[in-house]
Amino acid sequence: MVFLEALLAFAVVIGILVTIHEFGHFWVAKSLGVKILRFSIGFGNPIWSRRFGKDETEFAIAPIPLGGYVKMLDEREGDVAPEELHRAFNQQSLKVRSAIVFAGPFFNFLFAILAYTMMYMYGITGMAALVGEVTPQGVAEQAGFHSGDQIVAVNGQSTLRWSSVVEATLQEMLNDKKELSYSVKNPQGYESDLRLQLGNLTVDDIAGGEFFEKFGMLPFRPTLPALIGKVTVNSAAEKAGLKSGDKIIKLDNQEISNWTDLVKYIIQRPEQDIRVKIERNHQQLSLMLRPDNVSGKGRMGVYPQPFVMKESYFVTERYGLWKAFTQGAEKTWDMSVLTLRLMAKMFTLQISYEHISGPISIAEYAGKSAELGIAIFLSFLALVSVSLGVLNLLPIPLLDGGHLFFYLIEGIKGSPVSENTESVFQRVGLTLLIGLMGLAIFNDLGRILS
Repeated sequence: MVFLEALLAFAVVIGILVTIHEFGHFWVAKSLGVKILRFSIGFGNPIWSRRFGKDETEFAIAPIPLGGYVKMLDEREGDVAPEELHRAFNQQSLKVRSAIVFAGPFFNFLFAILAYTMMYMYGITGMAALVGEVTPQGVAEQAGFHSGDQIVAVNGQSTLRWSSVVEATLQEMLNDKKELSYSVKNPQGYESDLRLQLGNLTVDDIAGGEFFEKFGMLPFRPTLPALIGKVTVNSAAEKAGLKSGDKIIKLDNQEISNWTDLVKYIIQRPEQDIRVKIERNHQQLSLMLRPDNVSGKGRMGVYPQPFVMKESYFVTERYGLWKAFTQGAEKTWDMSVLTLRLMAKMFTLQISYEHISGPISIAEYAGKSAELGIAIFLSFLALVSVSLGVLNLLPIPLLDGGHLFFYLIEGIKGSPVSENTESVFQRVGLTLLIGLMGLAIFNDLGRILS
């Protein structure tokens, strides 16, 4: 079911974003008088097609969901009747051809603004940037962070949620900043600015999920009591006689005050006898537990009782239409710049190629974001749309940016690039794209197998 949900979410994401991209080409071309022969979502022989309009444009869905295309009337791809020459793409002025090509990525950016606007209007909720445990002698402690502090800004940029803190830190690091100012508010409401050194932190650390470990602090998490909510059938806990509602007081001679203490103790003792002291119906009992061995770690087969977190632990960003729109436009710009900077760092080998994700990862993230609610899913749609827009504007032959680069040369030299030259560069571009896709899929499979 998880695989099917991810596959369905992937189909929805790619279907929406490819349609938006190709509609940009389609709408601008049609508006400027170019005849459209086919509008295809996907590559390969169509599995569905219909013709509409006076031009009988074919709208098709094809089986390979890795993109799409808009086929226009063009002398380079077939004979064109003399009376329709004025509607052929290759007969259009440089400005018209450039506008048609640029429209695809541009519509991706417009869609990202729309998705982010809808997200902010709906409301995006996340964990407030509250500091939990601070590692002794760590970078955060040396900077002056304490448990209970709330980070409200990074270098003057407002950060309501932890995700905003990480994103703002990443943006500043890509600007080669070695020291950042974090504005924090302590539990008493007093605000101060703390200077944090980034010497031991890299972009790879953030991309690899080691932000908090390298900073030497953890997000605040409320203490979860050691109360058993559910006991798995045939588990070590059931065999020991543990029941729903039991409160774990001691494991051997160690006091247990929360669920984290319980998990840590059990994990370290697979297949070892543990004397468990519990409280049940206001009475204390002693049981003998022998955790199962699962991949070298102890497992007892229980779940905690449901715990309702206080509203103060969460922050929701929600705005009216105009504020949501301006925030959406700013977010789209920030993510576009961030994507370009990450690509530049990757091309110059300052960031590991292991962070390149392919269709498998996109499907996985699409499924997870859909499960987390409409706001998260809209955010994911916007992010992928920005990535597609930026990627397509790169000056790589076969991509929109490659065509625009050829048009730039044409504008400078006063004549089009020769067909032979364009053909050679297109083969180079195809090789690059195949290599990039292969690397992305290799990384995806590596993540799954690890």
